[in-house]
Amino acid sequence: MWAGARAPSKGLPASSIPALAFDQLPSYGKDVTAHIGAQAASTAMVLDNLVTLPIAKHFNFTGSGKILQHDQARTRSLRDRAITRATGTPPPSSEVGSVPITNQIIAYTAFVKIGAPPTGYTLVIDTGSANTWVGAEQPFVTTSSTRDTGNDVAMSYGHGKAMSGVEVTDTVTLSPGLTVSGQSIGVSAVSSGFASFDGVLGLGPVGLSVGSLTPQSGAQVATVTQNLYTQGSITSEVVSMFFEPSTEGIIGELTFGGTDPTKFTGQISYAGITDIYPSSEYFGVNQYVTYTRTKTLLSYNPGIFDAGTTLVLLATDVFAKYIDMVGAEYDEDTQLFRITPAQYENLQSMFFTINALVCEFTANAQIWPRHLNSMIGGSPDYVYLIIADIGWPFGLGMDIINGMLFLERFYTVLDTTNNRVGIAYTQYTDNTTN
Repeated sequence: MWAGARAPSKGLPASSIPALAFDQLPSYGKDVTAHIGAQAASTAMVLDNLVTLPIAKHFNFTGSGKILQHDQARTRSLRDRAITRATGTPPPSSEVGSVPITNQIIAYTAFVKIGAPPTGYTLVIDTGSANTWVGAEQPFVTTSSTRDTGNDVAMSYGHGKAMSGVEVTDTVTLSPGLTVSGQSIGVSAVSSGFASFDGVLGLGPVGLSVGSLTPQSGAQVATVTQNLYTQGSITSEVVSMFFEPSTEGIIGELTFGGTDPTKFTGQISYAGITDIYPSSEYFGVNQYVTYTRTKTLLSYNPGIFDAGTTLVLLATDVFAKYIDMVGAEYDEDTQLFRITPAQYENLQSMFFTINALVCEFTANAQIWPRHLNSMIGGSPDYVYLIIADIGWPFGLGMDIINGMLFLERFYTVLDTTNNRVGIAYTQYTDNTTN
């Protein structure tokens, strides 16, 4: 807890864990890139005027049923946050603010430094929230650059996860020579459910931060991306994501300010942010989704791209159609649906049409990695589907969540400047291993 923090009235105590470290290097160009690996790289690199930073991939296996429970709790909090922004009144659950990271099966974390002199923190990359905060594990260290804003900050994530503390401004260092001055960040005095991580790097639309502060509840909290843009470090308010469906080695890239053409094939297809609420509050686009090329599941209906969701979630009645087409059965132990290896041989591709690009989501992309079945409480004798039930019926304005296991197969561009989302194929789109 920061020495100057005002203790909130309620919450759970936080614990402490050391963060990773990164080496010194100069900053080049207008795009800021971070490589993601199972282990953080020991040295940052400069490639094609892109600054690369060490980032780690984490697996957090929590046993039977926890994947779907986490994802459904998260989607409820996403929906509730949109309701709060539109009406100015939190829904009965009072789940407003950032997004759930606790029990997230796959998490991608950026190592950033805060303060002068700086202290390093491991932050979960989150495209479904706008607030950046620290202090969940490693306590925040106040320095000469830390300034109190006079605001408290509180965020609930669903499923009992929360943080509360104070809002400060400080210097955020993405790499030596590349800093964000006066970045507003939350300092957690108490938090629950964020084991192994120091906090969240919020990369979502800035409007999602409304309602997180007290007394300035109507204020927006500028994101790191927004401040990089306004301070002239990048030329566009763009975040691009590349992931490899793997558990080992360098498995991806996060780019601020542009795209990395070495990480995708063909052209990027852009779709404007949907005007259908509540998907319109996020990086949401209308999608046409089929099983095989002829069996329609969604007909240009809204959904969102979300790095904090593990699975691909469909509206309940749409999901039922998919399960009927596949012939899957419910598995009590994992709370996912399963098929036999023989059925897997007949599993067909799904197709997601986003603007002009038809994205093939192969049979292999639709299944949980079989060598990790035991980690989710599953049996080696079955194949578990990563397509699941969102928890509400079709027609409520958020009919699909394209979670991390979707994002691992495509290059994704979150373009705030032009109010659009881009998608392209990568060398891993058609991988037969995951």
